[in-house]
Amino acid sequence: MTDAQVAPEVETEALAAASTRGLRVLHNLGWTLIYLGVFTLGFVVHQLFVTSWFAQQNQSELALERLEQWEETEISEVVVVPSQTGSDGPGGSGGGSGDGSGGNGGATIDDSEPLILRVESPPDLGAAFALIRIPKLERLEEGWNVVEGVRTVDLRTGAGHMPDTALPGQPGNAVISGHRTTWGQPFHELDALDPGDRIEVDTALGTHIYAVREIRVVKPTDVWVADPREGAWLTLTTCHPKFSARQRLVVAAELVFGPNHDVIEVMS
Repeated sequence: MTDAQVAPEVETEALAAASTRGLRVLHNLGWTLIYLGVFTLGFVVHQLFVTSWFAQQNQSELALERLEQWEETEISEVVVVPSQTGSDGPGGSGGGSGDGSGGNGGATIDDSEPLILRVESPPDLGAAFALIRIPKLERLEEGWNVVEGVRTVDLRTGAGHMPDTALPGQPGNAVISGHRTTWGQPFHELDALDPGDRIEVDTALGTHIYAVREIRVVKPTDVWVADPREGAWLTLTTCHPKFSARQRLVVAAELVFGPNHDVIEVMS
């Protein structure tokens, strides 16, 4: 066989080998993409559904823990000194907050009687101690347990109360954070709230009712939203927009009814 005859055969074999290698690379790349797709889909399913399933299961356990916590909570009475004018002004009639909440929101406190603020003992870190309900939001109609702390482990079980902020129903600013898209998604629909909407928080002291006053989107670095405030406030925080932690959605609500409402109004 001459060199002229051998050359085409060698070239053909080389092309066949190159084609085989190319097919092998495409085959491996195809399976790699399939594995990555399955992994990504599994991760999304885990984050959106599996974590929420676990969080929902934890709610029953947390409810029992919360009831036990209420039985053990110590409630003390503190005598407070009101400001010179109080929230109603000199000789005020105590007309209430004007949001139709009713109850004792418009009661007038006798200046001759000492003002008594009822105070709960603080819960341990990680302990369930409160239940938050928002009637307007289907997800929170029946309530969601609140634990003390905003660590990752805390927010995987319930909404988390930020330590070093006021407890619900007490003077100051009670800050509660919750997930929006994973681990039960308790604050998934928080952006549907409007000023005037009602938020209820149950603690060992009783039921504290708040009315939404402010809704805003801030940067994660805007930690001033947790600063103390005059009166009694509840601040809810969650990630924004959905499926992103780029910003924070913040809802601020003012106490309009509860065991300490009248006293706090006079104190303010």
